[in-house]
Amino acid sequence: MKQYQPEQLSAAQQAAIRRSTSNGRSALSRRSLLRASGVGALTIGGMGALNACGIPAAKREGDAAAASDDHSAQEKQLTFSNWTQYIDVSDDEKTRPTLGAFTKRTGIQVKYTEDINDNVEFFGKIRPQLAAGQDTGRDLICVTDWLAARMIRLGWAQKLDPSNLPNAYAHLSSQFRSPDWDPGRAYSYPWTGISTVIAYNTKATGGRKIESVSQLFDDPALRGRVACLSEMRDTIGMTLLDMGKDPAKVTDDEYNAAIARVQKAVDTKQIRRFTGNDYTSDLDKGDIAACLAWAGDLVQLRTDNPDIEFVIPDAGYMTSSDNLLVPAKARHKTNAEKLIDYYYELPVAAQLAAYINYVCPVEGVGPELAKIDPELAKNTLILPDKAMAAKSHSFRSLSSKEETAYEEKFTKLIGA
Repeated sequence: MKQYQPEQLSAAQQAAIRRSTSNGRSALSRRSLLRASGVGALTIGGMGALNACGIPAAKREGDAAAASDDHSAQEKQLTFSNWTQYIDVSDDEKTRPTLGAFTKRTGIQVKYTEDINDNVEFFGKIRPQLAAGQDTGRDLICVTDWLAARMIRLGWAQKLDPSNLPNAYAHLSSQFRSPDWDPGRAYSYPWTGISTVIAYNTKATGGRKIESVSQLFDDPALRGRVACLSEMRDTIGMTLLDMGKDPAKVTDDEYNAAIARVQKAVDTKQIRRFTGNDYTSDLDKGDIAACLAWAGDLVQLRTDNPDIEFVIPDAGYMTSSDNLLVPAKARHKTNAEKLIDYYYELPVAAQLAAYINYVCPVEGVGPELAKIDPELAKNTLILPDKAMAAKSHSFRSLSSKEETAYEEKFTKLIGA
């Protein structure tokens, strides 16, 4: 029998992975710990291909059966896999206060493992068990949009029980409620949000505001001092918005037009380079006057340098999220749901947001965050106000074929 094998990666997909893991969002530290935004690597064949190999794919309609295998009532425990430094830690770095409080309240012991360094690498760890219909040894995982979408599509995530998630259902911010890959959040809830905005150094711009992608691409005063991001969905998504197009509905023709728009800025040497997180140093020094930037970087950068400003363009901005899922065959689904719901309690959500400084997906958390740090509660990079949230856009889910084609064009554009 032919053994199960993943699809081979295209050259463009491999290049995108290298960008993400070497200096992209998956390579950053705690206050800059943003995720690879959708590299279509390690693509799995369809359900039929798995069954043809004798490896049964999990079935979405089998979630009820999976629930019958839940050992939560007998085993007061769960295993949670997350990214490094992506949760609150005590001053002496010996405990995780919110997890400790959860265990004290519920009696559920949490084995917390920081074993996610990159979406692609982590998927490679758990894929064989999922494909074989086996327990991964994890009850809760935190992965970025594109990987969450893939696991749900393949039936490798369990449908959540709303009755165990009253806080999550009530407090989930409207801008995160219904991604196209999980309408209504039946299988996932966001841990944090990731925003792409415009940042600039007022000293480098002579005090001028930089307020649009068009200005980045066309203002002669910025020539050679502009940086764009090496993540396709961020740079092309922001370009599409500036062109009046919706990234959530992008067509091939619109994508090609956006590529051409950025190419023109490259050809005229308006864009200095495409970067991962390393733009922060150049922006701080003023070598880069303006750029596309990740909000998680800017919270700390602006604290250290008052010359750094950010702008939400009138055309809108790109957003994505890291998401909590219960893998198929997990032994402690109910316990995992209780932990998800716990982090949507307002005081707990505030404690997490105050530590990691990402976009908090929990609505109404402002007053609780203000008790911890009034300035953070005012920061729209952490708590988007209604006007900012209304300008939030996401890149639509791509098929494997589309992803390969889009990444090939983007890789050629940026010379990676």
